[in-house]
Amino acid sequence: MGPINALIVDDERYAREELAYLLGKFPGVQVFGEAESGEAAILKALQLQPDVVFLDVEMPKMNGIEVAKTLAEIKKVPLIIFATAYPQFAVEAFRINAVDYLLKPYDERQLQQTIERIEKTLYPAQSVDNTEKLGKLAIETGGDIDYILPQDILYIYRDDKVTKIITQTDDYEVRTTLKELESRLVPFSFFRIHKGYLVNLKYVSRLTPWFNGAYQLELEGVDQKLSVSRNYVKDLRQRLEL
Repeated sequence: MGPINALIVDDERYAREELAYLLGKFPGVQVFGEAESGEAAILKALQLQPDVVFLDVEMPKMNGIEVAKTLAEIKKVPLIIFATAYPQFAVEAFRINAVDYLLKPYDERQLQQTIERIEKTLYPAQSVDNTEKLGKLAIETGGDIDYILPQDILYIYRDDKVTKIITQTDDYEVRTTLKELESRLVPFSFFRIHKGYLVNLKYVSRLTPWFNGAYQLELEGVDQKLSVSRNYVKDLRQRLEL
């Protein structure tokens, strides 16, 4: 699975720089071109043949929707990710088969999910399901190193100064931070539901409204209900629903 070559299109220089900086955190993504207008975007796409175009919607003269329609006609059609501050364009964006729709200001968690969608689209034969058959999570417990299959993990949570990993058969305590474990589990179906909780989406069985926009989540094989912060509910439902 080679690097994903990305073209960033936005008429605002600072917006291009911000997105390029965030994409730089993903080793599998290479930003190898930028354009400040729709016309320049088409020329760059013809010249560079990017895998994906991060495309602003609101631009003078030729807007992002028009650019996407034009790019759909070229020899190598790139994936389109719309990036805009205006959610009202979402319906029209998906009518022309956009892979995703990023809202400004950018959210790193949402961007990570977008990269995962791009990878699944570009490399279906090397999708997450195939990766999960091979990878194991190495954790240190009392000087020993245990190897856990990520698909056996039900959820992970932070408790004071330790992180607890709950699997189908065992519980583990590690010093590794939740954030570090989250980054190591990016290829797998894990999602942060709260600042202190990470769950395996494969085991989610029910979401129940709670209060103030928050939800409670039930996992298969787990008696305890887990709290979903209202800030994570929308993205969680998008990940779970077809």
